[in-house]
Amino acid sequence: QVQLVESGGGSVQVGGSLRLSCVASGDPLSSFCMGWFRQAPGKEREAVAVISSGGASITYAASVKGRFTISRDNAESTVYLQMNSLKSEDTAMYYCAGRRTFGCALTDPFYYWAQGTQVTVSS
Repeated sequence: QVQLVESGGGSVQVGGSLRLSCVASGDPLSSFCMGWFRQAPGKEREAVAVISSGGASITYAASVKGRFTISRDNAESTVYLQMNSLKSEDTAMYYCAGRRTFGCALTDPFYYWAQGTQVTVSS
């Protein structure tokens, strides 16, 4: 089992940056492939980025590639999402999640979820 707690959401203007953090407790974070997801009002949840358990393999959704960076520090039990050049369409509730595998894809099911943190981008 792993428990996930996020922080770092907030309001920012278009073109700004935010960094989300997701701290894990319980089983070692190194046992989990991790991902960031988002859901805007009235829309389906979207996978934003995933990172393998050791950090060597990363995949981004086309909508964020080149603007967002996922990373992890297993020693600190933390996963990050650095978001740059934010757009209004990035406004959503953001969730980190994990699955107990070495690698994972954007379309894989994830079984451990944080509570969500709101990101609002305004012009």
